[in-house]
Amino acid sequence: QVQLVESGGGLVQAGGSLRLSCLASGRTFSLYSMGWFRQAPGKERAFVAAISKSGSSTYYADSVKSRFTISRDNAKNTLYLEMNTLKPEDTAVYYCAASNTAFGTGRQLYDYWGQGTQVTVSS
Repeated sequence: QVQLVESGGGLVQAGGSLRLSCLASGRTFSLYSMGWFRQAPGKERAFVAAISKSGSSTYYADSVKSRFTISRDNAKNTLYLEMNTLKPEDTAVYYCAASNTAFGTGRQLYDYWGQGTQVTVSS
């Protein structure tokens, strides 16, 4: 089992940046592929980005590609999401997730979830 705790959310103006972190504990972090998802009010939880176990491969939703960067530091058991050029439509609760299997966009691939951190982008 693995426990995940997100941090780094907050209120920023459009065009600004935030760096989210997800600290993992309980199991060896490098055993998991990882992902970030987000959920806006009244919306379904949506895929944002994913990263392989080693960090060598990444994948992004079209809506965030070129603006967001997913990375991981396995020595620190930490997953990151660097968010740049933020837009009001990026406002959501952001969740990190861990997969025993794969690197993918579907929620069903992820076995463990954090509690979420709020990101609010003002116009």
